[in-house]
Amino acid sequence: MTQTATQPVQVTEEDRLRADLYNFLGLLLASPPDEFLLAQCVGLSGDDTDLGQAIGRLSDCAKTTKPKQADREFNALFIGLGRGELLPYASYYLTGFLNEKPLATLRSDLSARRITRAPNVYEPEDNIATLMEVMAGLIVGRFSEPATLDDQKTFFNRHIGPWAGHFFADLEKAKSAMLYSAVGSVGRAFMDIEREAFRLASA
Repeated sequence: MTQTATQPVQVTEEDRLRADLYNFLGLLLASPPDEFLLAQCVGLSGDDTDLGQAIGRLSDCAKTTKPKQADREFNALFIGLGRGELLPYASYYLTGFLNEKPLATLRSDLSARRITRAPNVYEPEDNIATLMEVMAGLIVGRFSEPATLDDQKTFFNRHIGPWAGHFFADLEKAKSAMLYSAVGSVGRAFMDIEREAFRLASA
């Protein structure tokens, strides 16, 4: 739904926190964390919820992870020799192949929103890191006006909800994952919360 100038969507503090977590996951999944990003992970704290406990675990893992270790782990998981342990793409999770219909559908939706891939980015747009970044941008209005809850739900249900939880669960138990096992726990718990929140919003 397109917002008019007279009815702007208000970005609440809760929504900013949601966007921050989407962005944070996107950063961790786009490239290996440097010393600064690892320090940010260390500074996190959580409560007794599933998400809070996962965040606490990520903080603990980051305390014993050096940038070179994180780099090796990232490469083993997502790059590897030929391919990494995991293929973090919607097309692969939904069809078993890369560059399939889910990517074409996503590209069409992004084009309709006038969202284009940065010239220095070569990953297909259905990469999990890109989708986390796009979702964050929709929430806070990085691309135009902030998206309505219905619009967020539509994008999530079409491009993230059907597979991201499975990817994060796979990341949790990936044999190459230590720090990223905790990232997987955070992502899985967050996807569960988002899916349920969107379900309740339409109830």
